[in-house]
Amino acid sequence: MNSSYQSEQLQALCLVHTHLAAIPRSERDRLQAQIADYMAFRRRVDDFLEAAFGAVCSATCYRSRLSACCSREGIVTFFADMVINLLHSEQRDSDRLFKALQTENTGFKCVYLGPAGCLWRVKPIVCQMFLCDPAKAKVFGSRPDLETQWADFERERKRFTWPDRPVLFDRLEAYFISIGCSSPLMYLHQSPGLLRVKRRAGL
Repeated sequence: MNSSYQSEQLQALCLVHTHLAAIPRSERDRLQAQIADYMAFRRRVDDFLEAAFGAVCSATCYRSRLSACCSREGIVTFFADMVINLLHSEQRDSDRLFKALQTENTGFKCVYLGPAGCLWRVKPIVCQMFLCDPAKAKVFGSRPDLETQWADFERERKRFTWPDRPVLFDRLEAYFISIGCSSPLMYLHQSPGLLRVKRRAGL
């Protein structure tokens, strides 16, 4: 039996996949252009993490239970995460997600964690920006300059995700709402806390 988490994720995946498959290439290109700055940010984060944490956050860490990474089924996934990932996915990538969400998850790990790692092409931002305390202590303890750079990345993330101003994640949700879609993952339009942030910002 699949979990409620899997059902919510599957519904969002179906909504986004169906819409992206139906729109003309020009509309898909427009969405790609809309997320270009965010993807540039993600590439810089990837490069930083590989250089600073690649030797620390190994696959062994994920396969063991030593790390908090990937050890829970219910990761926080924004609706915009799903849109961005599918915009950068081939059909075979989507098929793997569909299969994972339709298969009972009986292990301790994230439903999206496959034998070769994460099944997403563009991981959810919560996952991408998660660093466990032992890893941070090991790396930042001897390199405070890297800790400063990471803090800069954390601030930059909010430019795309935190709705105290017009942000990409809010715009992507609004786009799908405008075509009649609704999903529990649309936190920027449904979360009481994030709606308060928007109201305080006059949005």
